[in-house]
Amino acid sequence: MIQSPKVIVLYGGVGSEREVSLKSGEAVARALSAGFAVEAWVLDEASLPTALRAEQHIVFPALHGSFGEDGQLQALLEAAGIHYCGSDARSSRLCMDKAATKAIARDLQIAVPAAMTFDGSAAPLADTVIERLGASLVIKPSDQGSSVGLHFTEHRSALGVTLAGIRSGNWLIEQRIQGRELTVGVLQGAAMGIVEIVSQSGVYDYQAKYTPGTTSYHYPAELPPAVEAQIKAQAEQLFEACDCRDFARIDFLLADTCPYFLEINTLPGLTATSLLPKSASCIGYDFEQLAAALVAPAFERFRAGGER
Repeated sequence: MIQSPKVIVLYGGVGSEREVSLKSGEAVARALSAGFAVEAWVLDEASLPTALRAEQHIVFPALHGSFGEDGQLQALLEAAGIHYCGSDARSSRLCMDKAATKAIARDLQIAVPAAMTFDGSAAPLADTVIERLGASLVIKPSDQGSSVGLHFTEHRSALGVTLAGIRSGNWLIEQRIQGRELTVGVLQGAAMGIVEIVSQSGVYDYQAKYTPGTTSYHYPAELPPAVEAQIKAQAEQLFEACDCRDFARIDFLLADTCPYFLEINTLPGLTATSLLPKSASCIGYDFEQLAAALVAPAFERFRAGGER
């Protein structure tokens, strides 16, 4: 059944994750068109399309990274009075900052890898990092997604080369936890199925994410019931503590029976084969049903005339 207002899927964007966003936007627009009036608009600049109308449109931001997931777009939508799907501007900004969300996790007594942050214009010395965190490390931007800029190092020389190549941006160095890669979708505050990610290389980097055949997925993940319950409870705690809204995907590493929180993705990939749909399939959603569930709260807010 076609409903009003119209859903405007914004996708593409100006950040390093544009190609991923183009796939997400096309897929979610197709899925939503089964039950809603939908238009898909490619975003090529960091500004709102002038044709957006607060009284006619709800925005689905199928954007990842800069000017999509970092709260900038959400702030503009709020200022324009336009309703949209997903977390609000403040929560989006928070969740884009991996160091800030890990601080919240520590306050909740949820395990996180030992870490340090630095500004790219003043990278620390390799010896200083190793003295504090050891030699097996993960280096990544603290405010990017899709494994953009992700590095793994196991000894001083590799760490030195990596740090020497960093000139700008906000960065996070963490102890590398050897364990199982897990992720869980959260829909309106409730955790869905847990997905296990098994990369052939042992590293779930950009290539493993987007090269067909290099990674396998198990969903629902085979876990002891107590561990499964713990991960789902922690995901729901983090979703609430970070004031997330509507949906998110939360990543963990499992070492033995201890889950370590990694990050919150407020606008995760949304093709039919992405991780959030895999998580949702564990509780009976197909992709079209999931897409409808993702936009439903924004329709409720539109009809109520409340928060954007």
